Amino acid sequence: MNTAEKIPPAYSVIIPAWNEARYLPATLERLRTAMAAVSLAGEVIVVDNNSTDATGEIARAAGAKVVDEPYNRISRARNTGGRAAAGKFLVFLDADTAVTPAILQTALDRLNTGEYYGGGIAVGLDAPVPFPARAFAGFWNFAAERRKWAAGCFIFCLKNAFEAAGGFREDIYAGDEVYFSQALARWGRSRKLKFAFIRTEKIITSSRKLREHSVVKLIVLILLLGIFRPLLRSKRLCSIWYQRG
Repeated sequence: MNTAEKIPPAYSVIIPAWNEARYLPATLERLRTAMAAVSLAGEVIVVDNNSTDATGEIARAAGAKVVDEPYNRISRARNTGGRAAAGKFLVFLDADTAVTPAILQTALDRLNTGEYYGGGIAVGLDAPVPFPARAFAGFWNFAAERRKWAAGCFIFCLKNAFEAAGGFREDIYAGDEVYFSQALARWGRSRKLKFAFIRTEKIITSSRKLREHSVVKLIVLILLLGIFRPLLRSKRLCSIWYQRG
């Protein structure tokens, strides 16, 4: 995956994965293609988050470094991967998300300028979805650029910023990417660094939650958790993110 044995990786791609045997092979294949096309050497870290399927075996067979996080919480998995990373740049990628060479190169180029602490990208879905879902995705992209939020499916940042920000909040079951984005922004502002939002193309992620659950229910739940943030500590209320269809 565009790595060299004696050259430390410039960046690390971290994929938190819980029972992702269905989606992980395609994600890793696309990632391998993207990494081969960019100018910097990188590594892939798959965090096996207490999977009961072949997630870990698939990742190892694809040449990824696999680290284990036994506690089933996405923020814990992201932090475990971030701590294990050798690169000075970090890219957090969901196991059901397709990265392209252009997206990866753009993210690395932004970080390599020394002007940015991190960033995110506009999000698209891999299949047609009902209008309320399309509208909500559009609203997210609009708000994310203006509020300096990175969607959890693709977050890039400096490793020292990740460390200084304290990583992702481990006391919540969802929404940790928003809190992380806010912590990064505070760190970046104090150093006069900027947030990079990639708008030239969208990263494509899975619409599986929209296929498995009511669109209206999902939107209402997300808004409820966003307004009453202490509810993010409830695994029961956040259970949609901890189910596999």
